[in-house]
Amino acid sequence: MQIQFFGAARTVTGSKHLITTERGTRILLDCGLFQGIQTDEFNQNFGFEASEIGYLILSHAHIDHSGLIPRLVRQGFKGPIYCTSATADLCRLMLLDSAYIQEKDTERINKRRRKQGRPELELLYNAQDAERALSQFQPVQYHQSFHLGDDEVEAFFTDAGHLLGSAAVHLTIPDAGTFKKLTFTGDIGRPNDNILNGPEPFPQADYIICESTYGNRQHEPQPDMKAHLLRIVHDTCVERRGKLLIPAFAVDRTQELIYALDQLSSEGKLPRLPVYIDSPLAVRATRVMQENSDYFNPDILDYIEKDGDAFAFPYLHYISDVADSKALNQREEPCIIISSSGMAEAGRIKHHIRNNIENPSTTVLIVGYSAPNTLGGALKRGDEEVKIFGDTVSVKARVEVMDSFSAHGDYNEMIEYLSCQDPERVRQVFLVHGEYETQVAFKLKLEKAGFGTVHIPDLYESVTV
Repeated sequence: MQIQFFGAARTVTGSKHLITTERGTRILLDCGLFQGIQTDEFNQNFGFEASEIGYLILSHAHIDHSGLIPRLVRQGFKGPIYCTSATADLCRLMLLDSAYIQEKDTERINKRRRKQGRPELELLYNAQDAERALSQFQPVQYHQSFHLGDDEVEAFFTDAGHLLGSAAVHLTIPDAGTFKKLTFTGDIGRPNDNILNGPEPFPQADYIICESTYGNRQHEPQPDMKAHLLRIVHDTCVERRGKLLIPAFAVDRTQELIYALDQLSSEGKLPRLPVYIDSPLAVRATRVMQENSDYFNPDILDYIEKDGDAFAFPYLHYISDVADSKALNQREEPCIIISSSGMAEAGRIKHHIRNNIENPSTTVLIVGYSAPNTLGGALKRGDEEVKIFGDTVSVKARVEVMDSFSAHGDYNEMIEYLSCQDPERVRQVFLVHGEYETQVAFKLKLEKAGFGTVHIPDLYESVTV
């Protein structure tokens, strides 16, 4: 059996891991978009023939895990795509939204490249490709076994607690006269998530492909999170009379923020100022979240029973119309704008940042991971100048960081998740979905926890197990 790493290898985005069994069955785990600058080549070319993939298993709907599925289909993949039902619901929103962004971004980029006399980029995919991809989805419930390759490989999902419908993938694969058990963690959620149930234990594995995004750091304690957010709101909107801009993934991170603000409003602590959710995708995703409350933990269900709705409070406005979004830039009064994308690489938040980044009364609040080569990463790093839409602009706005809203477990939480395993029986752990320096730090922590062989694969590396 071979495992080859075609994405999220010594980097965070572009999750793609290809399993080739002894019989030659090819199973792709995730098919994510690389995000950030200088990633066009990685997204244009998979490094393998899409038509030769037999099955795709999707851990969750985030674009860095699902965003190249329509291109895989465009390039000839015709097999089934297995995921949970909530993941399929979210992908219907996110992949069609991504297709729209691909078309608009490619049009804008190619207009500039034509002026520069450079060759145009090929469109990754369009809405038709996304629709064809969605027709190949086959939802499966947690713990429900399904089989691949004429029953050769058995698979099932467990709850990863990272995103609505997110899953760890567990495969039992016949190999060299025995059965090898492989787990792909996908992204590992947090044990005390405000909305979702925490990640659940999983059966003993021989091999684990494990994420490592926050493998070298710990999150802010949960009780301090709302107080920290409130301090930033008060400082920006009350003291400096400015706008608070929050780049946030439309699914989960935005709902976490709305829920936190809803609680502050219910407690009478939130200043009376407008809060705008400026993202058609976030508006639709919030509706999907509300329709899938069976994934919620008991605490938020109890809150909803008392409050009526965890995602609605006075002065909260959901914005879908483009004209209404543009009008926000003409408003001078203090407000909070939450908009996607989370890494500030696309979508409406990029326009809001461009229009306000040179205003010292503005605050940009980074609430989750941003890859170093993204606009969010540059702001988080403290760059004094950034490039937005091809223009270099000075960063005069204040930049704040709150990693506590991250849906990724920190190193202690990830090790706690892996504690269901007997580390001596795990033959090898492969660390993916993390920056290399972070992975090195996490590797040492895993070895200290008893995991004997921890490997950090490079991009395109192939390993026989």
